[in-house]
Amino acid sequence: MNILEFLRQFRILDYAVFDFVVSFLGIYLLSPRLTRYFKKIRLDVPKLNWLFLTLPFSILIHLIFFQITPMTRDFFDLNDHYILKIIIIGLLILGLRGIKIIKKK
Repeated sequence: MNILEFLRQFRILDYAVFDFVVSFLGIYLLSPRLTRYFKKIRLDVPKLNWLFLTLPFSILIHLIFFQITPMTRDFFDLNDHYILKIIIIGLLILGLRGIKIIKKK
C-alpha cells in the first residue's frame, strides 16, 4: 500500500477525507492569486467565496475531465443523495453571492 492509498483510506461516508483537505487547502493557498486574476476581468471574488465554491467547482472539473468520483456520481444520481445536492447547491449560492462586478472609473 503506497502513501496515497493509505491517506485515502480514511473516509466520511463514501468520501475520502484526504481529498477534502487537499481541495480546501489548495483553494485556500490559491485564493489570493485567483482573486487578483479575476480583478483583471473586473470581478471581485472575496477569498472566502473561493472556499464556498471549492466543492461545486470540483464537481464541474471532474465532469470536464470525465473523472467520475463518488461525489460526482452521487450528485448526478437522480434517485438519491438529496442532502448532498442541497449542500452543493447551497455552497454554490453562498459562493456566488459575494461576487461583485467592478465598475470602470
